[in-house]
Amino acid sequence: MNRAPSRRATVWKATLILIPFVTAGVLLWLRQVEINALQRRTVSSYGAVPHFQLINQEGQPFDSARLAGKIWIADFIYTTCPGPCPMISTRMSELQEPLEKTDVHLVSFSVDPEKDKPEVLRGYAEKLRADSKRWDFLTGPKSTIYKLSHDDFKLAVSDGSDEAGIPVHSTRMVLVDQHGEIRGYYEATAADAVTRLLADTSHLLREQPK
Repeated sequence: MNRAPSRRATVWKATLILIPFVTAGVLLWLRQVEINALQRRTVSSYGAVPHFQLINQEGQPFDSARLAGKIWIADFIYTTCPGPCPMISTRMSELQEPLEKTDVHLVSFSVDPEKDKPEVLRGYAEKLRADSKRWDFLTGPKSTIYKLSHDDFKLAVSDGSDEAGIPVHSTRMVLVDQHGEIRGYYEATAADAVTRLLADTSHLLREQPK
């Protein structure tokens, strides 16, 4: 006698279970549509990143020559940041899966190198589930890192000595092509940052010789 209501209840429960999966699928599809549309844009050039040598989270020397011929994405963060760094690093982490079948490299520079020793950066990387083969967290002389940020990447940076006592840095991610040329800046706090960055990265990947 109660079979009809029971069937309706079952269908309703199944619908509720499926809604999140369908929604996630639609959102992923919409992101891909937007990426495909953005890929048609012209990607500008903002100057070259010079050679540098630092130390990565494994305590190993990192020479920028390793990035020659590769597209790479950079950001500037520090592990004790009370502000935007967790969001910036999360955005960078979101890039790993869609770029996993490419040779695109991720590079995070610490603007607090005195505290961010390799073992500290390694712990930070582990929390982000960073692939150590494709994402390096770099530390080293403050003068080198600050010059890279201010003079070469053209990003604001301060050690905080004249302010609240904490480093101040840009929240932008930077796209660098296989020739070491800066090709784009992306505000990590913007909702469409990852979408726009992936679109321009795909554009550069298509420029690479086969």
